[in-house]
Amino acid sequence: MNQHLERPGTALLIIDLQKDVLAQCVDTTGVLARTAVLIGRARASQLPVIFVQHEEPDMPRHSSGWELDPSLPVQPGDALVFKSYRDSFEDTTLAAELARLDVGRLIVAGAQSDYCVRTTAHRAAIEGYDLVLVSDCHTTEDTEFGGVPVTGEQIVAHTNQYFSGLDYPGGSYGIATHLAVALA
Repeated sequence: MNQHLERPGTALLIIDLQKDVLAQCVDTTGVLARTAVLIGRARASQLPVIFVQHEEPDMPRHSSGWELDPSLPVQPGDALVFKSYRDSFEDTTLAAELARLDVGRLIVAGAQSDYCVRTTAHRAAIEGYDLVLVSDCHTTEDTEFGGVPVTGEQIVAHTNQYFSGLDYPGGSYGIATHLAVALA
């Protein structure tokens, strides 16, 4: 594990809120609306907003399904990070962008809770970033494992539980709602 980062900045990281990623997710309308409010709060606090977009053969870059949901208030100057793995740090510009912005604390929202959100957030903690998962601004779809059905709501709740108890030496981790998360 790397040392805890002593960088003063905070950034809002929005992961994979793309048309095709969201197609089967639960509470998509609510998550998008709350995330838009969160983005507005971040902008009002002059925090950088970074959007991550996943691409793969079934969802190539610049295809309709690859596009971010149109309800998101993306602005010129927002950082865009493109990825091919669940981990938004792996083989991307994310770490360099965070270093350029002097960011040591991430506020994380996005999709899908059990894949790209959890993998990226856990990697951020391992890399030494402080982390807050926005508990009401991430989503995923219903699934099953070994014949056992698991609802998207259960996965979101479990992901929140996981990050509410995350602990590494020297770091600060937790969850908060989009209205309660401290932006500074």
